[in-house]
Amino acid sequence: MSESSANDFPNGEGETRGTEETDLCTNEEFLRTLFIGPSGNARPVVVCFEGHPGQVSASAWFGSHWSDGNPAGAAEANTYFSLAAFRPDESGRYRRRKAQFMALPAVMLDDLGGKVPLDRLTLPPTWLLETSPGNFQAGYAFKEPLLDGLLADRLMKAIVTAGLCDPGANGPRARLARLPVGSNGKHQPAFRCRMKSWEPGRRYSMDELVAGLQLDLAAAGGSTRRETRHPASHPEDGDAVLLPRPDENPVLVALRDRGLYKTPLGEGKHDLTCPWVEEHSGGVDHGTAYFEPDDNWPIGGFKCQHGHCSGRHIRDLLAFLGIQPSEARMKPTIRTVAGEIHRVVDAAERELAQARRFYQRGGLIVTVNTDPGTRETRVQEVSQPALVRALAGVASWERFDGRSEDWVRTDPPARHAGVLFDSSVYPHLPVLNGLARQPYLRPDGSLVRTAGYDPDTGMFGVFNSKAFSISEAPTRKDAEAALEVLHDLLTEFSFAREVDRAAALAAILTATVRASLPLAPMFHARAHMPGSGKSYLCQLITAFATPQRGTPTTFPADDEECRKLLLAELLRAPAVVEFDNLTGDLVPHKSLCTALTSEFISGRILGLSKTVSVSTRVLVLSSGNNVDPVRDMTRRCLSIHLAPQCEVPAARSFCRPHLIREVLQERGRYVSAVLTLICAWVAAGCPKEECRPFAGYEDWSNFCRQPLLWLGINDPTDSIFEAMTEDPERDVLLRFLDAWMHTFGKTSAMVRDALRRVAANGDKDADLRDVMEEIAGERGAINSRKVGWWMRRHVGRIVDGRRIVRAAGNTSSERWRVEVAPSVCSVSPVSIPESAKVAREDVA
Repeated sequence: MSESSANDFPNGEGETRGTEETDLCTNEEFLRTLFIGPSGNARPVVVCFEGHPGQVSASAWFGSHWSDGNPAGAAEANTYFSLAAFRPDESGRYRRRKAQFMALPAVMLDDLGGKVPLDRLTLPPTWLLETSPGNFQAGYAFKEPLLDGLLADRLMKAIVTAGLCDPGANGPRARLARLPVGSNGKHQPAFRCRMKSWEPGRRYSMDELVAGLQLDLAAAGGSTRRETRHPASHPEDGDAVLLPRPDENPVLVALRDRGLYKTPLGEGKHDLTCPWVEEHSGGVDHGTAYFEPDDNWPIGGFKCQHGHCSGRHIRDLLAFLGIQPSEARMKPTIRTVAGEIHRVVDAAERELAQARRFYQRGGLIVTVNTDPGTRETRVQEVSQPALVRALAGVASWERFDGRSEDWVRTDPPARHAGVLFDSSVYPHLPVLNGLARQPYLRPDGSLVRTAGYDPDTGMFGVFNSKAFSISEAPTRKDAEAALEVLHDLLTEFSFAREVDRAAALAAILTATVRASLPLAPMFHARAHMPGSGKSYLCQLITAFATPQRGTPTTFPADDEECRKLLLAELLRAPAVVEFDNLTGDLVPHKSLCTALTSEFISGRILGLSKTVSVSTRVLVLSSGNNVDPVRDMTRRCLSIHLAPQCEVPAARSFCRPHLIREVLQERGRYVSAVLTLICAWVAAGCPKEECRPFAGYEDWSNFCRQPLLWLGINDPTDSIFEAMTEDPERDVLLRFLDAWMHTFGKTSAMVRDALRRVAANGDKDADLRDVMEEIAGERGAINSRKVGWWMRRHVGRIVDGRRIVRAAGNTSSERWRVEVAPSVCSVSPVSIPESAKVAREDVA
């Protein structure tokens, strides 16, 4: 392969003059030499015309077949020949179509010296033709013509991959090359082509060409020997499993190269000259369009309104242009190479991520869907069958077919989809933290005003930004006007105290920005009578969280039911979870407590074999008559007490009976009022009013509590601290501490000592007996085990400056005593700062 000499390649010293003629061979001799292999009626196609190639009609590119003895163009014209020989169709016409391909006697490399450096050639060509100053075409003739069109395609792809040819040269079966005698009409004056080297005896076998040019034919999709049928012909471990999506649409590139492209029409539609315009009556050249591929037309569309083309479709256009349907799809291609399942699955995840429709949430692959019935937008987990469909949509899939020894289209394998579905980590899919139904806040207080996915926060905005109007720098005056809008909405409700109105305002602010907050407390609407407006208030608050009506559910009976409900709901990223009409106290189920104080909760979803971890960014509401949060729920829940001053609250009449409908219809205005209020506080420098710390909810305090305090509103968390002092369990513990200390003083004692004492002393220790019966009474007796368990659960808790502690001793049973805590921060009514009092008086 090293027979090249310095004369085989141009040395770059000086340029060939455009008027200098070549005498190495004529076009007829050139064609006769190349096309000695094909027999029968196979012929090359010759194209000849004058002028600029990009400005001639489409019919000029059709050409005609060449036979020995016929002229093959003039020196003043653009002269081309097809690298392949074609058989005639049923009408006897020769066309450069893959269906009529017969043989390929040579391949040609284009744009050498321009896009492709000449020094990249490592094998002397059969001919080297200068087609413009410093730009060459190099041809390699085969010892035996290639009769396998697919193998010819793979060879050319390997040449392109090696960087030896302009990518536009893909598809050699329909490719044209310039003849040695002719001109390049792209230049003014026209450049006369010059044959720099012509070695008709220099021919190569397929293997010699692949080795000489250092090609990787396997990576291009096949082997070098079609006749070899053994394991070596199968794809090897080093084969690429992902062929990226083309940078340019090959159909549009080919149309422009042939002068058929006219102008874009918008929305993926393009006006062009019909390739068969010569068949139109009168040569009419209008009414022809190409449509780019989409979900409905996977390889694109073609329509010519002329009657002679009524039976022609996109595949006819692709055949004319010499483009494979797989190339026209404009999709990446994933190949299922044996032994490369990890790379195939990784490529599949990459393409899912590139589609910008799929995300990861809590260890699952999810997408954002809108229910066509309710119009509710929610996060939907992608099931394994749905994942197969999704993978088919984002990429073309191919497998290696041993019979044809070629890559053929296939569906995404269920095994590969299953591996991706069961993955514990997804390095490429973006994380979806939740949905925002209106503009939302970043951690620094700046406002995200655009919909769609935000990679900085992991939030997906599902709103029309034009519906919201928030100033870039709102003032305190703007905030006060916004607060008045919110106050006006609450005039329909009868709040027991001003702190309840403040809690309702805080609930509205929380509903608006809940997607921006890692944590937020729960809100509970309570009243003494049905019809007081509890559910109605929850509906109003919900309207600030989502444009859809709420779907309340019953409060779970136990923690297991609560855990299942929360996991299923939170996976969908709802705006609100509402427990309506509680019939018992708001008890602290472990799962609910965790959801209110942790950014994520984990567990197994029913029907799935994997543990998921989901975000808790959801507004939690509840309502009930004469029910309250108890125990651990008291510090996680703000209560809003409604107290209509009438005997039958349900019989009241309202000034705005369709309030919820009004808010939903003008939701953009009301939500904008809330955001204006908060953003004005941020623009003022985030002033902090003196107030009691609300442990665990610092971000919520900043954005939903401090702006209200800044405007002179009561502290909405007053109800929490009051509930903590009024907690029924706290009252029981306080009574127990009093009674135990009265009976034993500072002396330690066991539970059985206490039971003997109350049994022996009767009314003297009645208080201790009564409280232990309340704690562990069972069929007229006191269960000592339950008393001990209750004391262990409350050990160390300080109430009224005292606490239960374990006492040291040598007995096997635990001994207890009550001691005075050395340092106590007692829960007492909240004092209102003087600055806040003055502000409230000004507002009044």
